[in-house]
Amino acid sequence: MPRHGVSPGQGRPRSDGEQASDRSSGAPCLRLLWLGLALALALPNSLVLWSPAEAHPLPAQGHSAKFIRIAPQLQEAFGWWNLTCPTCKGLFTAIDFGLRNQASVAWVGSVAIKLCMLLKIAPPAVCQSAVHLFEDDMVEVWTRSVLSPSEACGLLLGSSCGHWDIFSSWNISLPAVPKPPPQPPKPPAPGSPVSRVLFLTDLHWDHDYLEGTDPNCENPLCCRRDSGPPPASQPGAGYWGEYSKCDLPLRTLESLLSGLGPAGPFDMVYWTGDIPAPNVWQQSRQDQLRALTTVTALVKKFLGPVPVYPAVGNHESTPVNGFPPPFIKGNQSSHWLYEAMAEAWEPWLPAEALRTLRIGGFYALSPRPGLRLISLNMNFCSRENFWLLINSTDPAGQLQWLVGELQAAEDRGDKVHIIGHIPPGHCLKSWSWNYYRIVERYENTLAGQFFGHTHVDEFEVFYDEETLSRPLSVAFLAPSATTYIGLNPGYRVYQIDGNYSGSSHVVLDHETYILNLTEANEPGATPHWHLLYRARETYGLPNALPTAWHDLVYRMWRDTQLFQTFWFLYHNGHPPSEPCGTPCRLATLCAQLSARSDSPALCRHLVPDASLPNVQSLWSRPLLC
Repeated sequence: MPRHGVSPGQGRPRSDGEQASDRSSGAPCLRLLWLGLALALALPNSLVLWSPAEAHPLPAQGHSAKFIRIAPQLQEAFGWWNLTCPTCKGLFTAIDFGLRNQASVAWVGSVAIKLCMLLKIAPPAVCQSAVHLFEDDMVEVWTRSVLSPSEACGLLLGSSCGHWDIFSSWNISLPAVPKPPPQPPKPPAPGSPVSRVLFLTDLHWDHDYLEGTDPNCENPLCCRRDSGPPPASQPGAGYWGEYSKCDLPLRTLESLLSGLGPAGPFDMVYWTGDIPAPNVWQQSRQDQLRALTTVTALVKKFLGPVPVYPAVGNHESTPVNGFPPPFIKGNQSSHWLYEAMAEAWEPWLPAEALRTLRIGGFYALSPRPGLRLISLNMNFCSRENFWLLINSTDPAGQLQWLVGELQAAEDRGDKVHIIGHIPPGHCLKSWSWNYYRIVERYENTLAGQFFGHTHVDEFEVFYDEETLSRPLSVAFLAPSATTYIGLNPGYRVYQIDGNYSGSSHVVLDHETYILNLTEANEPGATPHWHLLYRARETYGLPNALPTAWHDLVYRMWRDTQLFQTFWFLYHNGHPPSEPCGTPCRLATLCAQLSARSDSPALCRHLVPDASLPNVQSLWSRPLLC
């Protein structure tokens, strides 16, 4: 969801004008047209914020594609007004000036609330709170991007009157240093040290979780103080959590952290964000900072001296998904959040890491000799970060910085782990494709990639760009600690080639642990976190290298029973009651091959060529399994 306005608007524009009489009478219609277009593009995507990421096995089509489709209609619609370039620019200058005053912001907000309720996007109270939370920032972003005279008139009248480049393609620069020949890692010698890395993601602590409340309320998030009681025939929210659109009480996170003993000991912890609950329509900065400090203190309490390396999630900010690049200054910047993170995480991070964390929410450090850890702020690739409407070209220069870090590691002979929240296959297209290119260039250096965000247990395979057939890296997407939606709480432990000279630092295997909510919520029961599965044992993998995961996808396409095992584990041992039929299975497996967004060719070997149009259609719309 975006900073102020009801949804993650990544949309844009239009214009007006003919004769003076027409112009004066048409001005309110123009404002409604702008708002209607904004809401049409933005509000449907707000559902992404309030539904489980796992309901979208393939990335939804980018917002820029929507504008490519509607641009001709917009140009035709405005063409009959004979709108000249000076008139167009004057008009949008006036619109921008008018929208910036408080009365106009309030007017925009009031209309957005009415439309939100009319379209039944959310309950009335949620519509009102969400719009008030987002409206200021959304107006600021739109007037600096899609409604700016150059952008809007470039779209409506063509390049002779401006330059429309919202979400246009861009490329980072790679060093002139030739790429070394690919060298797949060799299996470690028997008896070599093995490190255990605890991976935590999507904890989503709900401060207002209340046992016994309605788990199926009308709001986007339930099991809360404002959810009310359930119907007489239905049970209320469980003590430890609930299989519904609910997050976790603090006691469940305490239970997780206090019960880690059997899964340990751990050499380090990767923690990839999303600390607060997604009651995104009513969050304040104070709420977000309370979640940050409370959960960080809990992690420190139970993990003690084990080093913890965090990454920034999309729910840490408020408004949700609102992460302005560093060129946005003042109260609308993310300084309040990054500064609090630096203070909370100072015991874990060195000075240089804290410096870049304060600037852009990303950092690099060396947790051990021969290994470099890079924590990316994946909000700078997010389709829902509406601040990127202003400029989406390598926000904060993060990818160019990443290239520098990887080149320096290659020069030293070090290996690199990358952690982040949003997986690269879920990013804006140019960011995702540039990241894919970087991974290919530094395939010998990059030993592991670790993400969260989707709440489910999956992975994304990377291939060489020339043939898209040689697996060269894999990003692991671990399941969430939260139950949202309908999951068992869980966490992951990675077994990594250990701390010794010449270590490859690659993933050797991984284990997933869960809390069975059905058993835990029984009267008189105590929570018991237990091993759900080991990857290599369960899937019959020869190792945990990229080719093994590539082969697994094709084995699951041929072997329905093997896919059903994956589907069960994908949902942390609590799959939906509806079966996953052939379209669902195809979409889910295609997602495992798709570390690059908007790239259906990655799935071309999964099905016969005749089915490629169907793959394309699955790719370009959210698919509910």
